[in-house]
Amino acid sequence: MRRPFALLAGALLVGALAVPASAADGDGSFTIEDPRITESSGLAASRRHPGIYWTHNDQDEGAFLYAVDSSTGRTVATITMTGVGTPRDVEAIAVGPDDQLYVGDIGDNDGVVWDHVWVYRLPEPKQLKDQKVRATQYVVKYQDGPRDAESLVVHPKTGRVYIIDKQEEGGHLYEGPARLSASGVNVFKPVAPIDLWATDAAFSPDGRRLAVRGYFGGIDYDWNGGRPKRLGRLDLPLQRQGESVSFSADGSKLLYGTEGEQSPVQAEDAPGAADGGGKSASGGGSSASSKSGGGGEGAGRTVTLGAAALAALCLALFGVRRLRRRG
Repeated sequence: MRRPFALLAGALLVGALAVPASAADGDGSFTIEDPRITESSGLAASRRHPGIYWTHNDQDEGAFLYAVDSSTGRTVATITMTGVGTPRDVEAIAVGPDDQLYVGDIGDNDGVVWDHVWVYRLPEPKQLKDQKVRATQYVVKYQDGPRDAESLVVHPKTGRVYIIDKQEEGGHLYEGPARLSASGVNVFKPVAPIDLWATDAAFSPDGRRLAVRGYFGGIDYDWNGGRPKRLGRLDLPLQRQGESVSFSADGSKLLYGTEGEQSPVQAEDAPGAADGGGKSASGGGSSASSKSGGGGEGAGRTVTLGAAALAALCLALFGVRRLRRRG
């Protein structure tokens, strides 16, 4: 994926607002230890193997998926997808019904505009071991022309596939056909706005909520029959380059990942987890999990005056650059 200027602000913010180590030791948090995984761009909790999370690199030398044990951070299986050719820019992974893995080769590294992208589907292996698994490849086009996208979700009840495009001013949820066709082109249609520069998204296990994350914040949506209704902000951790999100298999946690060597994956309480999932915060100033009363979108932690000033400066510089680019 292309690295925008916003990531400079993100790096400065992480340095200025670094959370003490003890604050990052939440239930389910782990560090990806595999030296091969340097650009983890997607994350999905296994339904078949408790405590296992599937991930992949943004760009790799092959069609690889990695099963990471969240108790140790170590890779316990490497899957090589066959039957899919050479991936271009794999950005997302999701688990659908019947333990099927869906992989989104939907990005546009280096600013290339593809007239079509690909989605791969394969069964989640019953045994965690290095192996080759044949995948089905689907050709995807968007109704309104090429899109840059990093978010793919599969509804856990219907199996319908959705993509969220990545736009600085906010993107759209694109709905695929009720059933993907391996022999023809699958046209995805825009059906609802998404108020975020989205880098990943995830369905709750019951399919009632949609979590969408970006570099600096996230939004909790009620799925609302495929027309998402905003409920509140997500409590994102501060990360160098926020790239991925997944609900835990039981839906009690949201896990947030980032790129880089030995990248941390941090678990936070999912919205509504403390009260059984019945409520979410409003779209006001507090985060969805209400861990603190201050902070910007997704921060969820008390911010010192100096750090807040630095954040404002970074974002102001980012805004100036956008204005210059539009001029």
